[in-house]
Amino acid sequence: MSINITGTTKLTGLLGSPVSHSISPMMHNEAFSLLGLDYIYLCFDVDTTSLKTAVDGMRAMGVKGFNLTMPNKNLMVELADKLSPAAEMIGAVNTVVNDNGILTGHNTDGVGYMRAVKDAGCDIIGKNMTLLGAGGAATAICVQAALDGVSNINVFSIRDKFFDRAQRMVDNINKNTNCNAALYDLADKSELAKSIADSHILTNATSVGMAPNTDNCIIDDESVFRKDLIVSDVIYNPRETKLVKIAKEHGCTTFNGLYMLLYQGAKAFEIWTGKEMPVDQIKAKYFS
Repeated sequence: MSINITGTTKLTGLLGSPVSHSISPMMHNEAFSLLGLDYIYLCFDVDTTSLKTAVDGMRAMGVKGFNLTMPNKNLMVELADKLSPAAEMIGAVNTVVNDNGILTGHNTDGVGYMRAVKDAGCDIIGKNMTLLGAGGAATAICVQAALDGVSNINVFSIRDKFFDRAQRMVDNINKNTNCNAALYDLADKSELAKSIADSHILTNATSVGMAPNTDNCIIDDESVFRKDLIVSDVIYNPRETKLVKIAKEHGCTTFNGLYMLLYQGAKAFEIWTGKEMPVDQIKAKYFS
């Protein structure tokens, strides 16, 4: 990869904390280089206490666009001038494009997930989904799946202080899409088993099973797994969670969150540049 910074180089980047572990700079800068685009992508360690100042600076400097990661996605909703329909429904922004000082917020996480589903050779449009979790990733997946045409989505979440927010998300989906969404307590094992039995895909959008707690599994009843069930996990560290491992042993089609990360970035790249990211080359170099 060769980077040649000029007086006309357009700046993109990532605002979050921490960001030192991010592979986004490698992914985007490689793509810029492959397409011969005069762009560069950098990481900036910025949290919610300084986000407004950083965003004002990005606007003033004419930065082309930027990504948001934790803990900044929700606050960016308030700082953007405009929101895409998905970002508005999700209530979080992970991608911003600067059009002559007008900042438009997008959320590409759900797009990334739905493209990862397709990449895995799966078709879930017009079918039923069981979704575990109601946090940021789960909300993005749920909204985009509904917008794309998944027929029914049953969301299972722990009954904590965010449960009411999850209910509002489900109500919003039912009001604004043709999808039928419902919210259940994750502790209701019988309802969960029934939902999985009626679903084409089971998706874990919680952190259960993520390193270093790799022995944890959000499903404790292996009888719910069957050969025609797709099982996905947004976690990509480890590459194979205990959930994915067990599901695979039962003959399920499985995939992890690695390509969701790739494709959400690819959509952001397209929003900024108007070009398609060369995902096959990026995938081979950084995601194999």
